[in-house]
Amino acid sequence: MNVIESTGLGKRYGSTWALRECTLAIPDGHVAALVGPNGAGKTTLLNLTVGLAAQSAGIVTVLGGLPAGSPGALDGIAFVAQDTPLYKNLSAADMVHLTRNLNRRFDESYAKARLHELGIPLERRAGKLSGGQQAQLALTLALARHPQLLVLDEPMAMLDPLARHDFMATVMTAIADDGVSVVLSSHVLAELERVADFLVLMSSGRVQLAGEVDDLLASHHVLTGPAADAGNHTRRLNIVHARRGEALAHLLVRTDGTTEPVPPGWESHPVSLEELTLAYMRDPAAAALLGPARPAIVQPMEMRN
Repeated sequence: MNVIESTGLGKRYGSTWALRECTLAIPDGHVAALVGPNGAGKTTLLNLTVGLAAQSAGIVTVLGGLPAGSPGALDGIAFVAQDTPLYKNLSAADMVHLTRNLNRRFDESYAKARLHELGIPLERRAGKLSGGQQAQLALTLALARHPQLLVLDEPMAMLDPLARHDFMATVMTAIADDGVSVVLSSHVLAELERVADFLVLMSSGRVQLAGEVDDLLASHHVLTGPAADAGNHTRRLNIVHARRGEALAHLLVRTDGTTEPVPPGWESHPVSLEELTLAYMRDPAAAALLGPARPAIVQPMEMRN
């Protein structure tokens, strides 16, 4: 089952396309990281997915084919938007009561027990809670609906490192205990590398790269070698991004699924998720030009001969 699936999805505001030609499938059982620069279309995609906006083109379904925004879809998806919006003058207990009345399915006892475990006073107004406590309150209200899909849009943007760690620990516990799928938009690449096993990279309103993290990492590597020799390999190799110093060049290379030799005098290194993400953000055209990524094995030249 795909928790999110879209074909030719687009959203236009006036003459400006915030999202266009988005064809995507995110299978269930994953923590999917949605990354990209500001203005890439991430929030627009999430808003279309949870039914907060209507598309201008294409289709989007959730949870195995339910139309986004339909009653069945709304029952199965919980959404924590940017800046964890809460009614600041309401107490935590009032927020629990309000959320219970606005949803057909809500586990009030779970919510109150979890807030007690977190040391968040039920009588305290949301606006008087710390940033980390507000984020945990918003997450608790979402998880108390026992969703199949949890959608998080930049929930950690204003949190300190400890609060980010605690927030993600709660998310990972929910995944382990309830089997919830997660789509997480964030700029905190270090956190994403620790938890994500599926990547969706966006830029300029389009999906540039998508797939399971292990497959994407296996189909890329970094070559390090003499800067003066780098130009000799540009035609043979699918270079996503290049960094050249006076002596050394670093080439992020995408393979085509075949065994690629390492040029003499060069070394091959695995690529990290952060390196991969930053490279495509710097050169968003690379994904479209190179086509779908496939896993590959890199061997030294002498092993191939």
